Amino acid sequence: MSYNHIEFSIDNGIARINLARPDSANTISAAMAEELMQAAVACDGNPAVRVVVLGAKGRFFSGGGDVASFAAAGDGAAELLRGITASLHAAVSRFARMNAPLITLVNGTAAGAGFSLAISGDIVIAAESAKFTPAYTRIGMSADGGGSFVLPRLVGPQRARQLLLLNPLCTAAEARELGLVSFVVPDADLESKGAEIASTLAAGPTRAYGEVKRLLIDSHSNSLEQQLALESRSMATLAAETRDAHEGFAAFAAKRSANFTGR
Repeated sequence: MSYNHIEFSIDNGIARINLARPDSANTISAAMAEELMQAAVACDGNPAVRVVVLGAKGRFFSGGGDVASFAAAGDGAAELLRGITASLHAAVSRFARMNAPLITLVNGTAAGAGFSLAISGDIVIAAESAKFTPAYTRIGMSADGGGSFVLPRLVGPQRARQLLLLNPLCTAAEARELGLVSFVVPDADLESKGAEIASTLAAGPTRAYGEVKRLLIDSHSNSLEQQLALESRSMATLAAETRDAHEGFAAFAAKRSANFTGR
């Protein structure tokens, strides 16, 4: 598939996706949402992909949904939004449940759906100049992109309500204090920090990362006993089906570094 609204490449186990509508603040149009979904499917279906890095071109990470297109759609706005969110949500779900960890690199303002997409990363790295705001209710809308799922898990339900109702504009440092961001780095170091962490994760046990991600997602809806059963099944599956688990066992016993292959 050709991509016109995002950039997508895979190199040495690292998939790189860049939102690429810089002249429109990387707002998420129907076409961009479709391309994000296709890229997520491509990453999820390729065992050679061991980490995904999601960033953006230009000054903004993403200004959120393409509100100009919503206004232009008039009475068709509801159907347009159904289509955009169907594609965007399929992408978010794939990113959340695939084996490869997702790193988001937030280079500027992340608002609305861009806010939700930014904080959905397994590792979120923000430039010092980055800004974060939910912004949904400012235009009479509710959250999408998984924001209402991820946000209360990161900051708690009370703080999530505060953020979604009052729409503060948070600096990167404030977002880090809230627990929305993993690392804050100087603007000039954003790409290098992302590359450093991506390289570390790309050399790790990819299937184990996927099991950890899925366990964490499901943990809030399970009882203790259900979660314990899933943990047991997950560990047994990794031991039965992956070379990396046996490499990890052998490396530990031999007191050497493990050489994981993602298999």
